[in-house]
Formats: sequence, structure tokens, C-alpha cells
Amino acid sequence: MSAGTTKGIAGMFPAFNGGLSSEGVEEEDVISLGDATVGGLRGSLDACVKCTICETNCPVMRVTDLFGGPKYSGPQAERFRQKGQIVDKSIDYCSSCGTCSLVCPQGVKVTEIIHHRRTEMKIAMGIPVRDRLIGRTSLIGTMMTPVAPIANWALDVKPIRMVMEKVIGVHRSAPMPRAYGRTFEGWFKKHKPLPSSGERGQVIFFHGCAGQYFEVETSIHCVLVLEHLGYEVLVPKHGCCGLALQSNGLYSDARKYVSRLTDDLRKVNRGAPIVSASGSCAGMLRHEAHDILEMDTPELEDVGSRTWDICEFLLDLHDRGELDTDFQRIDVTIPYHAPCQLKSQGLGLPAMEVMGLIPGVKVVESQQPCCGIAGTYGMKKEKYAVAQAVGAPVFDFIKQVNAELAACDTETCRWQLRTATGANVVHPIWLIHKAYGLPNG
Repeated sequence: MSAGTTKGIAGMFPAFNGGLSSEGVEEEDVISLGDATVGGLRGSLDACVKCTICETNCPVMRVTDLFGGPKYSGPQAERFRQKGQIVDKSIDYCSSCGTCSLVCPQGVKVTEIIHHRRTEMKIAMGIPVRDRLIGRTSLIGTMMTPVAPIANWALDVKPIRMVMEKVIGVHRSAPMPRAYGRTFEGWFKKHKPLPSSGERGQVIFFHGCAGQYFEVETSIHCVLVLEHLGYEVLVPKHGCCGLALQSNGLYSDARKYVSRLTDDLRKVNRGAPIVSASGSCAGMLRHEAHDILEMDTPELEDVGSRTWDICEFLLDLHDRGELDTDFQRIDVTIPYHAPCQLKSQGLGLPAMEVMGLIPGVKVVESQQPCCGIAGTYGMKKEKYAVAQAVGAPVFDFIKQVNAELAACDTETCRWQLRTATGANVVHPIWLIHKAYGLPNG
């Protein structure tokens, strides 16, 4: 869908209409930029010089007039807001991709400012039941896994999806997770470690809820690669990081999830690196829980400081001359999209560098800021067309470079790209696993 088409359908979108609403949100969910974050978020906005770099890089503003833009919705409007005042409803169309904060030359925390004010608006208006449901990924996974074939079939039945759209507010064509049929932790309990496991110490694997229920193959590949490299992999029982809850304005619930998760990850070797294949979940522990939820606990600091993205971890090993590069040759050109959640952490492109170590592999990067899904943003009926327009350049890129196989680091982005292109969109670890010639598990 072209940008012009999306602009033309502006009248079709309600400013805030995601489904049934619910009251009773705790007061602690509202964060005052005027008090709690003086010198932090509130202080950063005064550095804005209205250069419009954030606007020229905003993927949402590029395709629709429904969003006023990061400069307007963030620092400009914040200067005139009073505590408790409802903000312009157009702020709800920010996808929280983080691009504006990433490109700001003055270090203004634009995304974070917008996130807080949008949450304040949603709380005042009543957070939709839809947003409360889709933010609980582990609950959805628990319900779908035992009936995986039926659940996956239902997601392809148009009448069922139309009812979902009407009743819940999830667009009938939105990408949805597919149940795997067994959990990752169930597989891990029966898994016999590779002979090389433990030769180089221990690592903790943080699978996240998507890696537990939907992207189980990715979690398995991570374990096998880490064991091949000589690590004993520890997987303490743990749940969701709360990112989807946070993204949907449920701050107090998200804080509880983060606290529970940090406690769980600290139940085993507290000196071991924590490795994750979920770039967004790792980002929650490394910076979002602190920057958005304003959590500042010793437990979060400990866990966040030890958390690595899997490809970041492998690249660090390579830089220290400790990565096994005895890869099998794979002659393939891989279109690769770096998710906005990963870019916001300032990691660079470790997946692209690691995949490039494999003989015969040529990696081509999309050079696009966002695929449009932005967690649960692109699933919502009122934002679906915007998300598709944002992602269109990435969709076209994959179809042009390799319409059969592509790579991307985060789960929801892979769901978006698979649905839109029909390609097998895999985590980069899939290629590393294949190049090492490891068993499928």
C-alpha cells in the first residue's frame, strides 16, 4: 500500500478505537514527567532544537497524516502540557519504534516522552480489553500450545478472524503467532547436552515467552550452538518480560513481570552471561524497564548488565578469537532486516557480521527503520493499514533479494515479514546452526 493510499484512508481510522475499554488502572501507572523525571526525560526535552531529524526519519509519519510526528507529539507538545492533561489523540499512532530517540543529535528521549504521555491518555480513556489480552503473550501461548493444530487452523479461517476483529479489535489479516505444539522448556528437560557442553563454563538462556511457545525452533538452535561452542546452558524456569504489557500502557503489571523475571534469572549462576534470541525482550531488561518503567533495582541492574543478544555474544567471541569459524559452506544471498527494537539498543548489526562469516553467504541489509509491526501495534485493526504501509519497503526488499529465505532477529517482526512476503523468515541463529551442521534437536 502506498503512502498516498494510507493518507487517503485517514477518515477510516478512529483516533482511539481498539475494542472494548476497561477502567480501574492503578494510579501508579501514570508517570509524571514534571516530577519523577526532572533531569531525565523531562530535562532532555529542553535540548530539542527543532531540527526535524526525528520527523524525516519517522517511519509512521512517512506514510500517514494520522500521527503528528515525534517533534510535535514529544518535546514540542510536552512544553505546554500540564500534569493530568489529556494529550492530542494522534499520539496513539506512534509505534514506539524508537527511531526518533536513536537519531536525535541532541539526545532528546523523544520516544520515551511520547510513550508516557500516550499511556496517560489511554489510562484516562480506559485501556481496551484488546490491549490487555494481546499484552499477555505467555497466557496466549499456554492456551494455544495444547491445541496447536486447532488453534493454527482457526487463525486461517476468515469468518473466525472477522469475528475476532469485530469483537476484540485484532485485524483480520494481521500476522499472528503460530503454536508450536510443545514448549521449549519441555524440550529442554528431555534434551541430552552435546559432548562439548560445559568445557567453557556456563551461560543462562533467556527464551522469553515467544521463544517458549511460538519460536521454539529458534530457542533450540540457540542451545545447540552454545553447547557446540563449549558452554553448559542453564535455563531457569521463567516467564514473560512484560514488554507487551508496557507497550499497551499496563505499566504496573509490566513492573511485576520484570521483577519476577529478574528474580527467576538470578536463581542460577549469578556470574554467568544471560543470552537471549529475543532482541526486544533483551532490550526490556537492558534499558526499557529502566527508561520507560523507571525501575531502578539492584536485581534489574545485575540482570541487565549480564544480558546479551545471541549474535552480539557470538560476535564478541569472534572479536576475542574464541569463536569456532569452521562453518560449512552455504551458497545463498540473505535479505536481512535489523529490527527497530535491536537498533534502539545501539548494538550495531552483529547478526549481519556473524552471518557474513559463513563461506558462501552474502547478507544484504534492508536499510529500513521498521517493518511496521512494532510489537503488537500492527495487529490492531485501527493501525493495520499504517503498519503495512510502513513495512512495504521491507516487504519489497525481501521479494527482490530472495523471496524464499530472509533473516530477522525479533519474533513479531518475523511474523510480519512471513505473512507479508510468504518467505521463510528465520532468526540469524538458524543459519549459524545450519553452518555448524548441528542436529535439529
